[in-house]
Amino acid sequence: MPKHPPLSPIVAALPATVPFVGPEAQERDRCKPFRARLGANESSFGPSPRVVERMKAIAGDMWMYCDPDNHDLKLAAAAHLGISADNVVVGEGIDGLLGLVTRMYAGPDMAVVTSLGAYPTFNFHVAGTGGRLVTVPYEKDRESLDGLLAAVKRENAPLVYLSNPDNPMGSWWEAADINRFMEALPATTMLVLDEAYGELGPASALPAVDASLPNLIRMRTFSKAYGLAGIRLGYAFGEAGVIRDFEKIRNHYGVSRMAQEAGVTALADQDWLRAVVGKVEAGRKRIATIARDNGLTPLPSATNFVTVDCGRDGAFAAKIMQSLLSRDVFIRKPMAQGLDRCIRISVGLDHELDILAEELPGAVAAARGN
Repeated sequence: MPKHPPLSPIVAALPATVPFVGPEAQERDRCKPFRARLGANESSFGPSPRVVERMKAIAGDMWMYCDPDNHDLKLAAAAHLGISADNVVVGEGIDGLLGLVTRMYAGPDMAVVTSLGAYPTFNFHVAGTGGRLVTVPYEKDRESLDGLLAAVKRENAPLVYLSNPDNPMGSWWEAADINRFMEALPATTMLVLDEAYGELGPASALPAVDASLPNLIRMRTFSKAYGLAGIRLGYAFGEAGVIRDFEKIRNHYGVSRMAQEAGVTALADQDWLRAVVGKVEAGRKRIATIARDNGLTPLPSATNFVTVDCGRDGAFAAKIMQSLLSRDVFIRKPMAQGLDRCIRISVGLDHELDILAEELPGAVAAARGN
């Protein structure tokens, strides 16, 4: 074996793991495609037709670099929110923005607080900074605001992560609860409020936009309701001084010209967004019905997926998931103890939910040993 140059101490200590094994990798291993792609929380309904037409029209312009300032998209996002463009930063999806924010507020051996079983990419980025992850168990299938606050104060944590609505449980807190949590945080703690599913839940779950708070960063994405997961685009907003700090480390050419144009056009077509939200609500109801028909319990959801309580332990839920995968139905499941009794099913197109309804009875029967 050749001798390699040494890695940095932080990277050398990291395990050779990634947060997700994508459906494409699973299809390569299986040597066949899935018939129903219901595991990645994408929008099967796709982007607005206006976005598709705009992308076609500008395809020939892709020889040019993107605008490193993301000027037009920042203006569009700011107008959408009713704030200044100085309060907005654009990134390669929320995942890319999380990588930046952990570099900004975490470092070797610094405590970073999140929920046990919450979005794993955040943990992945914390590990990359050498930060020390402090996890708080869910409480009644929701992230525990009291538990997170107590951990922040106990650990003197500079950074805390909260998603609302939540992945992987689909649960949510009302805006008044989120506001109380924010007000109780120490001024020295930055809150990352991940609102990837914000367009899909009740409006009452989203606090009023306030770009004056110096210890709050809110994140939105085009990957869910806007149907642009494949283009990797998101934005964060917050106090202008906080947003300026992103400029010190962000990849200024990281968001492509195509992505910027798609984002501007997507924000302009709120009629399409409302139509998609309606379709997602109908899909959630159908998944819930399919689950109940098979003796399983769907949990209330404010997202584009439904988390289903399988009624036993994690091993039983894993059997159902594996049995569905063997039947060409791609789903995922929470893995943290207490949450792992569940499977998670994304809203899909009608024919995909037809396949789910057809295959779930056999998967449950196989898991039960029938």
